[in-house]
Amino acid sequence: MIIWEKPRLPAPKQLEKQMRILAALDLIMCEEDWLRVHRYDSTWSDDETMGSLNNGSGDVVFVVFAPEGAVIKGFDHESPYSPHAQEEYGTWPGIYNEVPEALLHRIQDVAFTHEDVTFCIWRENGDSAWHTSEYEQPEGWENGADFLLGYLCDSPESYQEWAQDYFEEKLELAAVRAVFEGAEITQELIASLNPQRDAEEALEELEELGLLKLS
Repeated sequence: MIIWEKPRLPAPKQLEKQMRILAALDLIMCEEDWLRVHRYDSTWSDDETMGSLNNGSGDVVFVVFAPEGAVIKGFDHESPYSPHAQEEYGTWPGIYNEVPEALLHRIQDVAFTHEDVTFCIWRENGDSAWHTSEYEQPEGWENGADFLLGYLCDSPESYQEWAQDYFEEKLELAAVRAVFEGAEITQELIASLNPQRDAEEALEELEELGLLKLS
């Protein structure tokens, strides 16, 4: 296995917090779940939480946070590593070879479409870096990681820029910053982010997904 260096990723706890913040903001900005890019489920299983990205174009990232660590499975449908790009449908050889069994098991749920993968990254508890398997990577081939992990906005400014383009709505930076800084999500804060959103409905969904407390 080799150390994952690009794009850089925060430690699992910080990454989980980041994904929770982004999921909460998307939920507030968009009533329809299927149109949201960032999602998070605090009750994915008895001992797992799960964050995901879905750009609506067939590209998906799943991140499972478990007692053993965290594992990321990404799929770029246009990547030459896609099983759909092979002469014989199948996962590109070696992508999963060195993933620790305890973490590999976490992404074998049918909901993750295990075979649809173009990159896989993991970090076990106690590790100081993220890792990926060592396998043949033809020159010039892209696995989609730079593109898809770029959706993980890491600042209020980057989320504001992305969301204003995606949702086609102006977004108050101070309100976005408040969510990033762990402010209590109230009806007033929801209204400042998205005046058209049903605040009570948003609060109920935030509570169901474990997103009311982000600090």
